[in-house]
Amino acid sequence: MTDLVQPIRHDWTLDEIKALFAKSFNDLLFQAQTTHRRYFDPNAVQISSLLSIKTGACPEDCSYCPQSAKYDTGLERERLMPLEDVRQAALNAKNNGASRFCMGAAWRNPTDKNLDKVIEMIGVVKDLDLETCVTLGMLTRPQTKKLKAAGLDYYNHNLDTSPEYYKEIITTRTYQDRLDTLENVRAENINVCCGGIIGMGETDLDRAALLQQLANLPEHPQSVPINLLVQVENTPLYGTETLDPIEFARTIAVARIIMPKSTVRLSAGRNDMSEEMQALCFLAGANSIFYGDKLLTTPNPEENEDLALFEKLGINASAKLRQDSKETAAA
Repeated sequence: MTDLVQPIRHDWTLDEIKALFAKSFNDLLFQAQTTHRRYFDPNAVQISSLLSIKTGACPEDCSYCPQSAKYDTGLERERLMPLEDVRQAALNAKNNGASRFCMGAAWRNPTDKNLDKVIEMIGVVKDLDLETCVTLGMLTRPQTKKLKAAGLDYYNHNLDTSPEYYKEIITTRTYQDRLDTLENVRAENINVCCGGIIGMGETDLDRAALLQQLANLPEHPQSVPINLLVQVENTPLYGTETLDPIEFARTIAVARIIMPKSTVRLSAGRNDMSEEMQALCFLAGANSIFYGDKLLTTPNPEENEDLALFEKLGINASAKLRQDSKETAAA
């Protein structure tokens, strides 16, 4: 049998990625599943839990986001969450099976004072023996150094879409701003969590270009969340035509092929996905989810629904995803 697994690359051309998207669906899934099995346990999914530690009043104008102060979505503005509330939420997440606890704050960028408070939160979460991840907006190099010293495991900062379509979605920060923050995070050897949102009215070419940007970073993101747009009334993208589920699964599969060692997270939008669509995404190479009934401010499937689906599919919730022997052999 021909080995369809691609070597680890950072020089993907747009034409090569477009050719993957153009494959017959069966052939694409076969290649993605072959790649997935080379590096990961095919029946293990990593579970993360996401908590909004500071909600609303964000000065950015991201067209998809109900937390933007520019859109009247009825979202109540909240102050930074108390430390003990964060600890209790993390404990609940751990008791429900999460291995990573992610905290998000609706900031353009954190002040040094607010960063110090988040660092305290990182400490209490790590004391519970959970991996830590935060998403706080743009970071300076000194701020990134402080997060590294605090023991932060992952930093999330999505590219959202292609460079060409980006200006249609966000005007208050540039694409280069996002790339600069990712560079600061990589420079301090913090794991990068970086992906995008699809179904925002972008073209097929934009989806390919987003994945090209991710795959051609100096190091592939350790975690790649692929989000399906959650449409929120009174945001500019409300009413956007719904993306075809097969096209979403294709995006997962191509991400798996060109970033073979990355954890690919089936992220926002699962509440609008059927069990069959989610199963197709796991087959295409997704091996991480967010667990819990809310993602920052948007709905997510209940924990018992996820457990029931995992049982049907024979999937194990696991912090250990890699096939160590296979990875060693493939290195």
